[in-house]
Amino acid sequence: MLIGILTVELFIPDSRSLKDKRAVVKGLKERLRHRFNVSVVETNYHELWQRTEIKFLMGGMSKKLLDSTFDSIVSFIANANNGSILGDYFIEVI
Repeated sequence: MLIGILTVELFIPDSRSLKDKRAVVKGLKERLRHRFNVSVVETNYHELWQRTEIKFLMGGMSKKLLDSTFDSIVSFIANANNGSILGDYFIEVI
């Protein structure tokens, strides 16, 4: 059994408050959680208005499956029209 962790940094340029940021992040987390069946948590930059870090966790039997799912998540985020801009991302398989 392997555990995959995808760490994604997002920039939300139109956010003018934590409330604006949370609305964008919450919607994105819910869509990704249901679409890809992964665990999702906001892990960093809680008090910044325009920046966030989100981690996605998934278990699987093959590295290929984890990489494929995480690549799909990254593509989904990059193409999402939700006011966020994809920054750096990092995939780790344990």
